[in-house]
Amino acid sequence: MTTFRKRRTVLKAIAAAGIGAALASHLPLAAAQSLADLKKKGELTVGMLVDFPPYGTLNGSNQPDGYDADVARLLAEDLGMKLKLVPVTGPNRIPFLLTNKVDLLVASLAITPERAKQVKFSRPYAAASIVLYGRKDAKIKEAAELKGMRVGVARASTQDIALTAAAPQGTEIRRFDDDASAMQALMSGQVDAIGCSTTVAAQIAKRAPANTYEEKFLLRQQFMGVALRPDQDEMVKTVNDFVARNKANGKLGKLYRKWLDTDLPALPET
Repeated sequence: MTTFRKRRTVLKAIAAAGIGAALASHLPLAAAQSLADLKKKGELTVGMLVDFPPYGTLNGSNQPDGYDADVARLLAEDLGMKLKLVPVTGPNRIPFLLTNKVDLLVASLAITPERAKQVKFSRPYAAASIVLYGRKDAKIKEAAELKGMRVGVARASTQDIALTAAAPQGTEIRRFDDDASAMQALMSGQVDAIGCSTTVAAQIAKRAPANTYEEKFLLRQQFMGVALRPDQDEMVKTVNDFVARNKANGKLGKLYRKWLDTDLPALPET
């Protein structure tokens, strides 16, 4: 081999090693795959929404609170671990989980076939109805009448998926960063209606003059599960056991009534 070729080969090797090192430095740390790993870490890090009251919100001390927060507290207590709640958004909650920024999600994440390709879900621990909600004077009784309407929705949410599937061609779907932004768009007249949970609709009804808005029709009944990484089989079983036990003993029902002032809906076993 000539000197030139030897030098080029060495340079390629050095470059490859450098690129490999750079890539390795940006890879996430190895996932905590077992309960023993998590307990050794000493703290359960849970991602949750804080813009989806009453499931996820901020309290007077600007700390995460709500039904999801209480479920996460109950889970950490059940596991005998400290709890760290990490605020996430609708679009970034799954990326936070898959890049190991959190150990699991109790983040009002609806169980869908699309999401199940990315994460593993526990059995449902909560449910919510997704509706089209708009001004009373907006003549909308079914999805076909959305043509020509401006409809808001939180980007990458279950309501986004449901609305996109139901809306006919010609519907102007405006996507916002979160439910709070979609809600503000409705109340300021930027959109004619929004896709949202009944709990968000109730928040709007409290803020607006009486008889301004109404539920138009049901978009989807959704069930929410704790989300875990695909390699967390043992933790999925642990969380499933937790949900089943605390559903049976009434603790989940008590928390649901505390935050939503209604009974915990019937939840499927899987």
